[in-house]
Amino acid sequence: MAWIIVGLGNPGYEYEGTRHNTGRMAVEDFAKYAKFSGWREDKSAKSLVSRGLVERTIVALVLPNTFMNKSGAAVSKFVKTPKSAGRMVVVYDDLDLPLGTMKISYDRGSGGHKGVESIMRAVKTKKFTRVRIGVSHSTASGAIRKPVGEKVIVNYILTKFKAHELEELKNVFKRVREALEIIATQGLERAMNEFN
Repeated sequence: MAWIIVGLGNPGYEYEGTRHNTGRMAVEDFAKYAKFSGWREDKSAKSLVSRGLVERTIVALVLPNTFMNKSGAAVSKFVKTPKSAGRMVVVYDDLDLPLGTMKISYDRGSGGHKGVESIMRAVKTKKFTRVRIGVSHSTASGAIRKPVGEKVIVNYILTKFKAHELEELKNVFKRVREALEIIATQGLERAMNEFN
């Protein structure tokens, strides 16, 4: 049975390379690594779509071309029932994790992430897999330094990664690729045991 992997971000040149586009960047990286088909625009789903095989499993990669808080409108074209959401992975930026880290979770709240909230409303369930990629700064001891206050948070997530941060992201994206492969071929539990 096929998997749908969704990379969250905002469309448009001005958002490329921003923290809020981390999910989108990770899924683009996976498409290149797995040698999937080129991105094709699906106008009815307001998304870019790429398809391919991971071993013998069919996988569709989806990059919503809606703004983050409307991601559900795009995803609902691919995931039509709460049951089918069990075969969906949503990859996104997470302020609760430090840069350089990732975590796999399932059946949990949105953590205040507007894109995830939109998807939960659209597919009418929270029973789907998330790959959360850390984007917050941390202290030398590893404690998280999360931005506080709505305006500060918005400014922070819409800033572009610096060169040294992009280097760190490359290592995280490698782990994300491996995790997505394991989820698609061996299941969520195996991936969580290996990567969390």
